[in-house]
Amino acid sequence: MDVALIAVAGTLLGVVATHWFQARATERTASLARTEQLRQERIATYSAYASAVVDYRHSQNDRWFRAAQQPGSEEAEESRHASYRQRTAARQALFRVQLVCDDPHIRRLAEAAFKETHCMHEAVGETERAHRSEQGKEALALFISAAAPGVR
Repeated sequence: MDVALIAVAGTLLGVVATHWFQARATERTASLARTEQLRQERIATYSAYASAVVDYRHSQNDRWFRAAQQPGSEEAEESRHASYRQRTAARQALFRVQLVCDDPHIRRLAEAAFKETHCMHEAVGETERAHRSEQGKEALALFISAAAPGVR
């Protein structure tokens, strides 16, 4: 009878230990999957944001040139409206960055890249426009440099 109790106790102990180890392995696997999914989401989000800001900067340059060459023309108005659409796309991408990024420094850099790009059309003269365009490009590069290590 003692041998049977020892066998039952050993079996129960084995079942409990196996369950505990399997539960820990499952938790670890789920945690790794969540981490990888977040990393992939950040890569997609940061890439989409960078693309949207580049497109916005391009449309801001186009807007400035068309307004400087032919103020009030139909092309200048179309370019202005196109820059509004690009601004909306860039702002939406910025919101997504703010949702998936938990680093306040990276979020501030993303906001700075948007802000630098947003002010380009207000430049007075070609030199200032070129300077603002370069500032926007540099601000975006700073964002990318800061965000990249977190997705590697």
